[in-house]
Amino acid sequence: MTKTVFIDGAAGTTGLEIAERLAGRSEFALVTLPDAERKDPARRAEALNDADFVILCLPDAAAIEAVAMIGNDSTKVIDASTAHRVAPDWAYGFPELVADQRDTIAASTRVSNPGCYPTGFLALAAPLVAAGIIARDARLSVNAVSGYSGGGKELIARFEAEPDIGFRSYGLSLGHKHVPEMQRGAGLTHPPLFAPAVVPVYRGMLVEVPLGFDAPMADAAFDALAAHFEGSPLVSVRRGDESELLLRESDAATDRMELMLFASADGTQLRLVARLDNLGKGASGACVQNLNIMAGLPEIAGLRL
Repeated sequence: MTKTVFIDGAAGTTGLEIAERLAGRSEFALVTLPDAERKDPARRAEALNDADFVILCLPDAAAIEAVAMIGNDSTKVIDASTAHRVAPDWAYGFPELVADQRDTIAASTRVSNPGCYPTGFLALAAPLVAAGIIARDARLSVNAVSGYSGGGKELIARFEAEPDIGFRSYGLSLGHKHVPEMQRGAGLTHPPLFAPAVVPVYRGMLVEVPLGFDAPMADAAFDALAAHFEGSPLVSVRRGDESELLLRESDAATDRMELMLFASADGTQLRLVARLDNLGKGASGACVQNLNIMAGLPEIAGLRL
């Protein structure tokens, strides 16, 4: 049976890429509003309440407003904003996070899509915290760099208007909105120190967690990550052997995520790196993966592999 999907915020980068992944799929029919009606409260409310699934690609305040406009118990919501990522009554939409997370998502009517940076961080850190390799009271740092499409239309316009920008570091007040979901999702006592940056490529990101130990831990850390993601259709784990990692403007869109472990010769120092597409597994691809799970469909249907 075909399910209807309304993307509220369909004109934004995330919304457009979700629509591309759903195009041609007979399981879903997109509910669309003409441009003149997209901001009309009555028409939005009608679309929000009539659809089987609603995907919110909106700023936080607008996402909260949209949820409040839904007056039935049947519409299922996936929120791509930050608004509900640590809300206790919302399922966290990272299917690979823990063993039963897919079941939690499948049974939920409210699912919050993870942030792009937290997706990489949690994939690296959460399994090692659960395995006791990283202490829950560890004070972790996260160094990350993303393509500029992750900043939405305003940042896209800025990078395209200022081609001389080579590197943009931000979040310098150390209060980035992604930190609470990083801390909670990993089960950490302390918030990680998050150092994000943007470079002049459209898509793609590298998220790194450096670790130091008194004894060799490379094998144990690799084994824990490999076991956690064994059988995952989207997340792979390997030992890194490159001399450099690059983001290129020509990198293809993908909904996969690659986890790499680089280690010192004695195994006491590690650089854990996640490579993903900020618009794929970091946003639109994750939304569609969650939609598939909630609709009882194969979770990689329509994804870019």
